[in-house]
Amino acid sequence: MNQYNGVTLAYIGDAYYELLIREALLKRGLVKVENLHNKAVSYTSAEGQKKALDIIYHELTDEEINYFKRGRNQNTNRKARNADLATYKQATGFESLFGHLYLSEQFDRINELLDLILTIS
Repeated sequence: MNQYNGVTLAYIGDAYYELLIREALLKRGLVKVENLHNKAVSYTSAEGQKKALDIIYHELTDEEINYFKRGRNQNTNRKARNADLATYKQATGFESLFGHLYLSEQFDRINELLDLILTIS
């Protein structure tokens, strides 16, 4: 996994986390597209990802924290559209963590963290 920088991990992590959230919402019985979209955004926006991070951070291993930090600390030319820079960086770190977990096929761990996020949120 060391061949990927934080932004690359965040790229795949963002897509995978979005899919996980959409699938979880469907399983909860949300079927109207507008409702699905609005609820999904509450989890997948930079602010939503920062809230999710706050929920799971104390459960992360040292290795997982390192992957979070790899994404959070990555220099990027992108500007946050709907979030302040600190929240945007936290969200990028969150996405990087999920990218690492996905690419290393740690699906049980992903489900553990997702269950925490969905239970508390």
